[in-house]
Amino acid sequence: MTQAAVQTPQITPEDKLRAELYDFLAALLANPPTEGLLRNTAKLTGDETDLGQGIQTLATLAGKTSAKAAEREFNTLFIGIGRGELLPYASYYMTGFLNEKPLASLRRDMAEQQIRRAPNVYEPEDNIASLMEMMAGLIEGRFGTPASIGQQQTFFNRHIAPWASPFFADLEKAQNSVLYAPVGTVGKVFMQIETEAFRLAGN
Repeated sequence: MTQAAVQTPQITPEDKLRAELYDFLAALLANPPTEGLLRNTAKLTGDETDLGQGIQTLATLAGKTSAKAAEREFNTLFIGIGRGELLPYASYYMTGFLNEKPLASLRRDMAEQQIRRAPNVYEPEDNIASLMEMMAGLIEGRFGTPASIGQQQTFFNRHIAPWASPFFADLEKAQNSVLYAPVGTVGKVFMQIETEAFRLAGN
């Protein structure tokens, strides 16, 4: 995960919601969800949109899932014995190997944005949870001034757009996904929404 440099300044309500969803995905994907996170997730409600239905399904499942069961599922999906069912890293999805050029490119952009890896984190920075957290931080201005839409789009297009949707689609249909199947749905739909919003903003 990343380390914020400054206090969060004020942003628009719409951007606050975007950042909160990025942070929510980061929390679910960084570590097994705690009992508190599961209970809070169970309180969410969704509307009739694809995103809303995914959130509603996730909330329903969270209300039926214990922290121990969620931890078992998380470990099977992402850790495993040797490796999990999925490898949630940009380098792997974009090149087929870990620690490749996408990670080096991300590290350069992190340095430019003054984004630092937290001292207690040792896995590569291009994992999906860290990238979700970085996007939230750029939107909210945790690393300095809130990033402009253009800056957000550049980061998104370089480090998230090329692989996040396929990853979330894989998570949605993974053999061991139960609680995490709707996490995949929410992530996949949210990436589609962000991609279209950035496209329209660039026109």
